[in-house]
Amino acid sequence: MYPCAVKLADINSDNKPDIVVVNWIENSATILLNADNGTFLPQTVDFYLIDPISVALADVNSDEKIDIVVAGKYSRSVDVFLNADNDMFPFEASYLVGDSPISVALVDVNNDHTPDIIVANQESHSVSVLLNVGDGTFRSETSYSVDNGPVSVAVVDVNNDNKPDIVVANQQSHNVGVLLNDRDGTFFPQTTYQTGSMPSSVAVIDVNGDNNPDIIVANWKSTSVSVLLNAGDGMFLSQTTYSTGNDPFAVEVVDVNGDNKPDIVTANWFSSSVSVLLHC
Repeated sequence: MYPCAVKLADINSDNKPDIVVVNWIENSATILLNADNGTFLPQTVDFYLIDPISVALADVNSDEKIDIVVAGKYSRSVDVFLNADNDMFPFEASYLVGDSPISVALVDVNNDHTPDIIVANQESHSVSVLLNVGDGTFRSETSYSVDNGPVSVAVVDVNNDNKPDIVVANQQSHNVGVLLNDRDGTFFPQTTYQTGSMPSSVAVIDVNGDNNPDIIVANWKSTSVSVLLNAGDGMFLSQTTYSTGNDPFAVEVVDVNGDNKPDIVTANWFSSSVSVLLHC
């Protein structure tokens, strides 16, 4: 099936997180419903997708049900599937974006209380923003130029103005770009910060307890993660790097040992390992 992306959310409104997986080769998605004891029902719900590579989950049409948005890498599109109860997700619409959309997020960027679509387009070196009309349909993309090969996007307020900003890992340029939210979901040109070689995944979370989100990046070809601390105004200090296993390709930041300090976990591609970096 070649699962390539996974997200968790309460799909069937029973207050239990379910699993949604998109499958690259089969062009499908699989939904596994939570059976209440930490196991998941064996039956799955599959539906056809086009070149799925990334998935995001949110209620996009304000009906209090979680919907699914999928980026199709070779179709130059994002597809929206609305939750129709009974664990069914009929196709709603497809929206054109840039070349090779590879990472998608659903976040309200214009403060209208409906989530918008943000996509990193690897081959067109851009980020697309599609604003939600309010009923689960979306306006045509607004495209913002970034550096070469954006492969991972996070949308977080980094300068404490209550407007979500865009952080993108530009793999071929070996940096991250930060696009600050201007107003109403429009964005200033990116400011870039150097990372290690070929950053492949980005997370944005406060790691030093100053209430400002910091940038953490997995550097695929330099066997490291970069931590860029927030200076407090949406600007970031130069990276500090930490060694990982070979070829870290994905990163998550979460407190794994219960000390109320976020730790870093990387998935290391060719070494078939996971690295855990505990916060000192």
